Amino acid sequence: MSRTTLSERGEARMPDGGGEDSASSGGLGRALPRVALAVAAGAGALLAVGAFLGLYVRPTSDDWCALWKARDMGVLGITADFYDTQNGRVTNAFLTGLLYSDGMRGPKLLPAFLVVALATGLFLLARAALRSLHRATAVRTGPAEPTRRPTVPLVAAAALLPALLFFAGTRSYQVLLWAPATISHTLPSVIGLWTVLGAVRAARCGLRWARTAAVGSALLVGAALGMLSEPFTLVAGLFAATVGILCLPRFGWVKDRYVSTWCAGACLGLLVGLVLLYTSPGARWRRAQHPPEPLSAAELGATFHDWWRLWQTVGGQWAYLGAVAVGALLGLTLAAAGPRRDGGASHGSASGLPPRGLFLVAVLLPLPLIALASLAVVFGLRSGYGAVGWTYGRTWTSFLLPLLLVLCAYGAWGGRLLGRRLLESPRPAGRAAALVAIGAVAVGSAAALVQPVYALTTETVVRAAAWDRQNARIRAEAAAGARDVVYEPLLIGGLTEPLFASSYARDWAAQCTATYYGVDRIHRP
Repeated sequence: MSRTTLSERGEARMPDGGGEDSASSGGLGRALPRVALAVAAGAGALLAVGAFLGLYVRPTSDDWCALWKARDMGVLGITADFYDTQNGRVTNAFLTGLLYSDGMRGPKLLPAFLVVALATGLFLLARAALRSLHRATAVRTGPAEPTRRPTVPLVAAAALLPALLFFAGTRSYQVLLWAPATISHTLPSVIGLWTVLGAVRAARCGLRWARTAAVGSALLVGAALGMLSEPFTLVAGLFAATVGILCLPRFGWVKDRYVSTWCAGACLGLLVGLVLLYTSPGARWRRAQHPPEPLSAAELGATFHDWWRLWQTVGGQWAYLGAVAVGALLGLTLAAAGPRRDGGASHGSASGLPPRGLFLVAVLLPLPLIALASLAVVFGLRSGYGAVGWTYGRTWTSFLLPLLLVLCAYGAWGGRLLGRRLLESPRPAGRAAALVAIGAVAVGSAAALVQPVYALTTETVVRAAAWDRQNARIRAEAAAGARDVVYEPLLIGGLTEPLFASSYARDWAAQCTATYYGVDRIHRP
């Protein structure tokens, strides 16, 4: 059935090309959801496996210390311990105390929470962005046909981006399954995402008290995040400051100061939290253990070298192209289902794009900002951990998630432009070729994650079985009165296991393990 539009006088008329144009648009519109559904199903299955693997998480590295401190000190006790003697991360310590207050139950459930919270947040954020884009287009061009919501492509994007974040990197176990890392480096991104969603909701409702509450929440959440994760604080602060400056009313892109005020509140909160962390006794003690190298030309050169190696590692994983491809699927869907006036794709101000100046900033600025944010993270890692700091892939989450969002947005923009050109073209073969190419990259990106997920599953489940056997033996020996028990290190995810140090006095993991089991000492078989 061909599509009709109504002229301003209410007269129905057929678009140029009549049934042929509508048929081509309808064919593309029917094929796109099927491809997107395949991507969503594949990525969703991978995320489901990752969430289920949480049940097989067992203690390692920092888990041992968190377990006995949460058990013996309580939530407030472990919070004071972090502030006074560890690293000053008050929010981190408080969440750690809550999570480990019932043993390993919290860490086992955390991966499922992260998967659901991140995927849902991304879906809601993308839907809000499309609504804003459609509303802005209607304001500039007048009422249009209602656009069907591209639900399936949105679900595909909301599933594939978290899958890429969790499984395409170098430290999948740490990014999703190891609670000390996810609390510090994955959870902050989830909290930040939902805080932005709250701000968007307050802006849409238009109530003054809601906007005031959103700004106050940004201040409080920012302070909490500042005492949770230094890398995320650097990245979020840089983005919030940039958006706040660009959204000042003097530039003419927004009508009021709400966005700038919200960003200012978030930046102030982040700064307050970071200052409290940096000046804490625990942070001073930590800096004393690892004195930073004095700033010099050689140190700056080494930092840039580490930064370049980091991006070589990221760029070497082609699966990240799936973010562009799934965005292109979304853009093609918008082009096929979007409003069409007078038989053709809209041009100029009816293109659905923001004002030209804002659009150029939105296109050109994100990647340099991400590059600068990652450089700041690398500099901080090098200052705290030395030459190997840049390899701590769990900290990359802070800027990899914005990168994936930007790549998806680029893909959506390009897919929409491509889709309109393809719909104007009389050649259906071009539409089919474009859909096959984009769909192949998106599906292939999800397929490329199958092997890492399989390896992660095997490693995690095998270790869980071995750990359970060893745990039962050690507990039986401790109950029988043993004060020195055998512990065999069970390595996983590139993490430290007990008995790693050359001397027992320096082996903090072994000491925490012994305290957890209630014995004096552990030793190798």
